[in-house]
Amino acid sequence: MIALIDYGAGNLRSVHKALKFVGADVRVVTQPSELDGMAGVVLPGVGSFDDCLNALQRQKLMEASRQFIKTGKPFLGICVGYQALFDRSEEFNSCALGLKVFEGSVIRFADQPGLKVPQIGWNKIALRQPSCPIYKGIADGSYVYFVHSFHPAPVDRSIIATETDYGSRFASSVWKENVYATQFHPEKSQRIGLQLLKNFVDLCA
Repeated sequence: MIALIDYGAGNLRSVHKALKFVGADVRVVTQPSELDGMAGVVLPGVGSFDDCLNALQRQKLMEASRQFIKTGKPFLGICVGYQALFDRSEEFNSCALGLKVFEGSVIRFADQPGLKVPQIGWNKIALRQPSCPIYKGIADGSYVYFVHSFHPAPVDRSIIATETDYGSRFASSVWKENVYATQFHPEKSQRIGLQLLKNFVDLCA
């Protein structure tokens, strides 16, 4: 059973549908006790960093997420759920603290002539860790779907699983031990995204 965290602002329906499509047994959870015994956890996200973290805090899911990660079982963050794993964000003078699983801040794309922010649409991923389990069967240079103005800047660059070029190169996903996270939306990335989610589900088996 995979837990899909519902904090009231995530892209829940699309992620739930995609996980079910690739064969996952999914339970939507809203409180810490529901993470007990789960084989994996997915933290989706849309909207702002502060909205996500404040909602997780209200529902006592911040510490529960940290404790789940310590079990060594697979954990996947998507979009704002990826950003939430870092220390803090520059978004809208953010005051919320992140989960602090990874060291680093969430920063905005730098203003550049001709660069449209937010990035909305398809872009390529360059594999920096081809052995990352969630990229099994996914080719370097594959296209995935993004909707974002901000992205994490990891202090430890060894955790970067893929990079993407949008004005400059940024960490479009990370991997360390049992924690995986993507800035792009696998649930909106058609065949490539479904393969990634299937790989994650297989890790939870």
